[in-house]
Amino acid sequence: MDIGVLTVPLGGQSREEAFSYLADLGVGAVELGCGGAPGDDHLPRGEFLGDEAAQSDLLNLLDEHDLRISALATHNNPLHPGEEHAEEADTELREAIELADELDVGIVTCFSGLPAGGPNDETPNWITAPWPTEHADAHEYQWEEVAIPYWQDLAEHAADHDVDVAIEMHPNMLVYEPHGMARLREETNEYIGANFDPSHLYWQGISITDAIRYLGERDAIHHVHAKDTKVYEEQAREKGVLDTTPYTDEPNRSWLFRSIGYGHGESHWKDVVSTLRMVGYDDVLSIEHEDSLTSANEGLEKAVDVLDRAVFETTPGEAYWAE
Repeated sequence: MDIGVLTVPLGGQSREEAFSYLADLGVGAVELGCGGAPGDDHLPRGEFLGDEAAQSDLLNLLDEHDLRISALATHNNPLHPGEEHAEEADTELREAIELADELDVGIVTCFSGLPAGGPNDETPNWITAPWPTEHADAHEYQWEEVAIPYWQDLAEHAADHDVDVAIEMHPNMLVYEPHGMARLREETNEYIGANFDPSHLYWQGISITDAIRYLGERDAIHHVHAKDTKVYEEQAREKGVLDTTPYTDEPNRSWLFRSIGYGHGESHWKDVVSTLRMVGYDDVLSIEHEDSLTSANEGLEKAVDVLDRAVFETTPGEAYWAE
């Protein structure tokens, strides 16, 4: 199992500088943003798509630092009710899939997107309860009229390029928990699965190892983000965890994204790694740093330190004791 890094926090560095720094940390893989929220500092999609020379230079640079690309990242909302926004997000996602194919990268990470609550609405609407009943109707519209048709078509595009699409379960998106993820996969094909990011599941009260088992049983984990979250019970007892307090107002938030080990201890991350192996996932843990209490470099370095002791470097041996 490789330790990887989503390189967005190192966007101020050149590819050479970022790759050299990560290689020195012992990182084995990089996840490169090529559009949407992650930006494209290290992989401008328009410069690389269809350009064999540029792609060759990138792959040679990766080889020099003994790195591989775990996934291309483009997080946006292709289901947005604004036509221009949706078209831009759709283009980003389809071109990311095409570029992944050209680079022989098997995965693109993204969001499911979120539609409006009805055909005449202008704002995406995150439905979290079935009552009043117009919310249940809106939720059905989002799935049946918008999301399923879009993702069935997108899944065929992914199949044409033999690239898995790994969706991060994220609140304020239609797919934000494992059952929604499983439903979207069932409605499309095997190329649609999860970019399993536990950080958004922790504060929802979801058991991470149970969620891994649930999706693992469905062969639905394509990629994994290593990202921690700390719930601050004093604040959560007052206002719950659906918290709209700005991320930069740390003392007053119910929860914060934290560096690996600062939300949950090393033993928990060893359980996560072990459960992933139980369900057959043995690829990359891609660190996503969004801890506002420390710098990107320190957060990445501390995360690598914890995960380095948690990941397995060898394949399982024979259970000789069971014979």
